[in-house]
Amino acid sequence: MKRVTVRVPATTANLGPGFDAFGCALSLYTDVTFEETAEGLEITGCDEAYTGPDNLAYTAYCAVLNTLSEEVRGVKIHIDAHIPICRGLGSSAALLVAGAMGANVLHGSRLSTQGLLNITNAMEGHPDNLAPAFYGGLTASMVDGGLPVCVSFPLHPGWEFLALVPEFSLSTSLARSVLPEQVNRADAIYNISHGALVLKALELGDEKLLRTAMQDRLHQKYRKSLIPDYEKIEALVRTIGAGFCLSGAGPTLLCVTRNPGLEEKLAKKLDSITDHSWQMLPLHVEFQGAHVLSGESSEKTV
Repeated sequence: MKRVTVRVPATTANLGPGFDAFGCALSLYTDVTFEETAEGLEITGCDEAYTGPDNLAYTAYCAVLNTLSEEVRGVKIHIDAHIPICRGLGSSAALLVAGAMGANVLHGSRLSTQGLLNITNAMEGHPDNLAPAFYGGLTASMVDGGLPVCVSFPLHPGWEFLALVPEFSLSTSLARSVLPEQVNRADAIYNISHGALVLKALELGDEKLLRTAMQDRLHQKYRKSLIPDYEKIEALVRTIGAGFCLSGAGPTLLCVTRNPGLEEKLAKKLDSITDHSWQMLPLHVEFQGAHVLSGESSEKTV
């Protein structure tokens, strides 16, 4: 029976003002192994609640097989996930990408990465995490005519990312439910202008510009009420002098800096100002997107 293991990086979406558009791959990973069997479904390596046919890796796997007009037979799926679940680091996108790529590789890699992005975007509803998970690096995405369009942007090599991951989770559906249906024009203009400068600051390595540009008026001011300690941590990070934003819908908070001493400075004060436990994960940009670790092919889907 054929077998393949796919590695997918974590992703952070929005980067402040780039709501539902910007995304960046980070050096934290989920590995998923797919092994074809005669019949049945077996999923291991995750909580029992995720071992049924609604598992995201399996649903994406089946979606690709349906697109390829291949019969969905048996499969064993083993998930080795190091991306925290429901924390705003692209855990759901990673499973969708892994399932899509796994099915594609096991059946001759007949679909392009864009084709896989099209399929998974139809399932996820927005490509901001999916695009960097597939392509790596920094991306900006939109949906045109129902199909995702993705562009990669350069980054200065000196950036360091520090993810502050809390002990509590936050569902994306709840985080979206607090957003208003309409926004005023001034806030829309604010985000468009700031978003453009975020991309340029990341390219140039301009930390001062990034600290200013990485501010938002469309989602973070509504979502922060769902995240205990948000305002205390934001004030501390800005005092130290780093870019700060929600990672995706949260609750993970993201610090972006070129100062290698950020983690040490935060560690000295974080516990004393917060009511919850926060894990600090030092990360860097992952420029390699989803790829095959072992199995039927060692080539990345193109």
